[in-house]
Amino acid sequence: MTISSFLTNLVIPLNLCITLLLIAAVVFMLRWRKTAFFIAAAGLAWALFWSLPASSLWAGGRLEQLYPHRPVMALPTAQAIVVLGGSTANGRQNWFEPYDSNTASARVDTAAVLYKAKRAPLIILSGAALEGSTSEAQMMASALRQEDIPDSAMVLENRSFTTHENALYTTQKLKERHIGQVLLVTSALHMPRAMAVFRKQGIDAIAAPSPPQIVVPDDSRFSFWQPNMRALSASRSIVKEYVGLLVYWIRGWI
Repeated sequence: MTISSFLTNLVIPLNLCITLLLIAAVVFMLRWRKTAFFIAAAGLAWALFWSLPASSLWAGGRLEQLYPHRPVMALPTAQAIVVLGGSTANGRQNWFEPYDSNTASARVDTAAVLYKAKRAPLIILSGAALEGSTSEAQMMASALRQEDIPDSAMVLENRSFTTHENALYTTQKLKERHIGQVLLVTSALHMPRAMAVFRKQGIDAIAAPSPPQIVVPDDSRFSFWQPNMRALSASRSIVKEYVGLLVYWIRGWI
């Protein structure tokens, strides 16, 4: 694990809370009790803040709205559709509601709709194998075949493990085919970082995000200010996205 990956996982609310509580316990045993109390309180406050739906709606919703979701026919045509591997909240329609396979929508579903609407004649699928021997690109290709998308319309990029590598290796395939303009498909939350990385590579990327997931549910019992385990779980992706933007900026990748 790289240092950046370690730090990214460390600031995830639940992870950081547990880490700070352990540090506080050690400091308390060293008889620095006021310091221990402050460290423990900071950890609990960090977890409590992110357990509030209002926090996710503010921080995550802000990222999702930087590139708002648009109807397919409102998007321009392009030379290709680029789909990035990965999954946010298992494609669930709303982060604050239970998972429902009937309403879940993966990034690859958005690509299929774009292709069938003749927004582009080619789909480039990007993502290496995170586990096992089957890459994310291969899994997405299999899903597209079930949507009656022909193999001739798909190009697989099987090497990338990060968003930066998605852009780097996909750009190579685009240049080989003299493609400069693409519709970029990823989750709404991930789109700001993805757009910045592809544009850094000189690609004219048009955002075509999947529908936003961090939205107020249609439920009269929903409370913005009541701590919620789903909100705390959602915060993992939100915090990692902000940290990712910072790390990518520091490294000069965006």
